[in-house]
Amino acid sequence: MTARSSAHTPQVVDDSIEWQDIALDGGDIVPHVRVRYQLEGTINAARDNVVLVVHALTGTVQASTWWKGVIGEGAAIDPTKHAVLCANLLGGCDGTTGPRLDAPDALPPITTRDQAALLARLLDALDVQAPLLVCGGSLGGMVTLEFAASFPHRVRSAVCLAAPAVQTAQGLAWNALMRRALELGGAREGLALARMIGMLSYRTPEALERRFGRTKDERGAFQVNAWLEAHGDRLVERFDAASYSALLDAMDAHDVGRGRGGVAAALAPVADRLIGVGIPGDQLYPDHAVREWADACAARYLDLPSVHGHDAFLLEVERVARIIHGALTGARARAHDLAWGAQP
Repeated sequence: MTARSSAHTPQVVDDSIEWQDIALDGGDIVPHVRVRYQLEGTINAARDNVVLVVHALTGTVQASTWWKGVIGEGAAIDPTKHAVLCANLLGGCDGTTGPRLDAPDALPPITTRDQAALLARLLDALDVQAPLLVCGGSLGGMVTLEFAASFPHRVRSAVCLAAPAVQTAQGLAWNALMRRALELGGAREGLALARMIGMLSYRTPEALERRFGRTKDERGAFQVNAWLEAHGDRLVERFDAASYSALLDAMDAHDVGRGRGGVAAALAPVADRLIGVGIPGDQLYPDHAVREWADACAARYLDLPSVHGHDAFLLEVERVARIIHGALTGARARAHDLAWGAQP
């Protein structure tokens, strides 16, 4: 375990927890599972100030780094008031058990349900029954929905941004392209190309046109091409191709309503504490894919219009922060119900 703090900054704990014989959604038993997490801030005596932040496909446990403006002192999620918990998802390569190029069989196929279940185990280990808020975007939003459906009695408030309740045909198609890139190009060139493909699904044509148009860099190369290449190269330096593929598979298997009587039935028990945020113009998960599940279970739905498309949940920090602030305010306003700790 590593921990750091000063008189002016919240304590940050970077640690991991290990479990034995974990049963997966698909029926496999994993003999040994390790989950890395980072906790920024201090869990209070009542253990009711935890904000569980769930990262997206290539996210890390350093949530305050990739969600600046949403997390930070004085921000909506404030580590001087909240205990900000972010764990590397099962299947990841940021310290949690997952397949790697040098150990491709380290983990059987997983689902977002497995990832949510491990987050619940982590909360148990930290003696936290019900976080003040659970939130995430894209893959993080999928896992947030699975957590809400699996553990409605542990949800005081949840915000799911830019994520469907069931993987869409569009999502399957983008993932098929990235998976094919990995198969053809291998661990380096394939992963770089997969990331480049992914970036096109995360941004809108209008955003690329405004930012780059046909401008060229000092080498005479189109700047949009250089931008894509830079994203691919950076991911190769910090990510594992086998993990990337496993996480794509988890996204493709995502279906909150599976075995629960459908999406509406799965989410109805938590609908009064659930917010779905859709992004008009999102090319990966269009806003209607979010509105559909929100309407189906009578959850609250909010639009987040943005030229950026899917990545608006990361880039439109001021408006996202307002949404998160509202969810936190609502969670605090609800009387603390002793039934949070009881199975319905």
